[in-house]
Amino acid sequence: MLSAEINELITRTGPGTGAGHMMRHYWQPAALIDELEGPRPVRPVTLLGEDLVAFKNTDGSYGLIGKHCPHRGADLCYGRLEDGGLRCPFHGWLFDRDGKCLEQPAEPEGSRMHENIRHTAYPVIERAGILWAYMGEGEPPAFPDLDCFVAPDTHVFAFKGFIECNWLQALEVGIDPAHASFLHRFLQDEDPEDSYGKQFRGKSIASDMPMTKILREFPRPDIKVEETPFGLRLTALRNLDNQGMHVRVTNQIFPHGIVIPMSPEMTITQWHVPVNDETCYWYAVFTSFTDPVDKPLMRAQRLELYELPDYKPRLNKANDYGFDAGEQERETYLGMGLDINVHDQWAVESPGPIFDRTNEHLGKSDVGIIAYRRMLRRAIEAAGTGGDLPMVLRNGDGAAIRGPAALDTIAGLDDWQDVWKTRDKERREASGWAPDPW
Repeated sequence: MLSAEINELITRTGPGTGAGHMMRHYWQPAALIDELEGPRPVRPVTLLGEDLVAFKNTDGSYGLIGKHCPHRGADLCYGRLEDGGLRCPFHGWLFDRDGKCLEQPAEPEGSRMHENIRHTAYPVIERAGILWAYMGEGEPPAFPDLDCFVAPDTHVFAFKGFIECNWLQALEVGIDPAHASFLHRFLQDEDPEDSYGKQFRGKSIASDMPMTKILREFPRPDIKVEETPFGLRLTALRNLDNQGMHVRVTNQIFPHGIVIPMSPEMTITQWHVPVNDETCYWYAVFTSFTDPVDKPLMRAQRLELYELPDYKPRLNKANDYGFDAGEQERETYLGMGLDINVHDQWAVESPGPIFDRTNEHLGKSDVGIIAYRRMLRRAIEAAGTGGDLPMVLRNGDGAAIRGPAALDTIAGLDDWQDVWKTRDKERREASGWAPDPW
């Protein structure tokens, strides 16, 4: 159990909060690049409790500035894209991507008042199909050489989804290897050849056994957690009746990312980004180590479940997440369809917007969550005292963090530690682009 005070500390991320101050030391996913295409590339963005507007200039550069005009508060999401910036339709004030007020056409001729106006603005950069924002002070950190950031554009696909709960609840499901044997249990096995773009439906590396069978029949993983320079590595071991060891390696990328295996050829790098204290987005980059990603198929699969423009799920608490008692009896453990994002959404939304952790009872299978919360509290304290933070890389230090390896495979009972690393190296060498994190 946590105290109410600690629960508040680790969940609240708005301006002036401890966790919010810590989060502002890192780049944050602000929008998909896809959202800023088309004839009017202007999108509202709420991030870490701040109301902002993202836009794309005619020269192709991106901006992220405060949503409300500093003149009299009009909504700049309805602004005019012109003259190298975003112009407020109320009185014509023009702002560039740095928040400088370039023009005030209603003021007297020769007025220099605009030179003293500086609107909220944050540096942004494009990486892996996502527009990232740095909302902190000083020089932004370097991006690590994660696989999704160094892969060719043809080999990555980015998407996102809205979740109605606090960011920490959403993150913690990703560092909980035990839940997959229950929440994502399929009572029948499908043809793994039909699993493209679908998690937990294919096979492990060097295995003919479907993941659905492994998770269903071996529900008690031995979970090992180790601290790393990027955060945490979680290794879930399932003894397959002494016929081999299933090894699944996932990673927590501090502060709110995870890297998880999706299939023998693909990983998912995902961030759980606070919109405000009671909602968040998951941003995901799917990275292929073999063939280019089939982006039209991946996008079509996900748009069956998410509605534009806000990427809100079609199945949600208003329609009971599509729950079907007959399906729960015959097809899936949960009874909410075949997409695991819906399963996770129910699991993290059903405790309420911010779960009261004074009422929780963690077990041994929650070892990853316990380790992460300790790291989170240390980082919040360090941010408050000016100490060193994990994964805050200076320019030129990006190559210090590579990979990390995320895969599931079958190994021997005694050689699994060497086998999974060897198979990760083999996959990287075959890719032609993936750097060696070892």
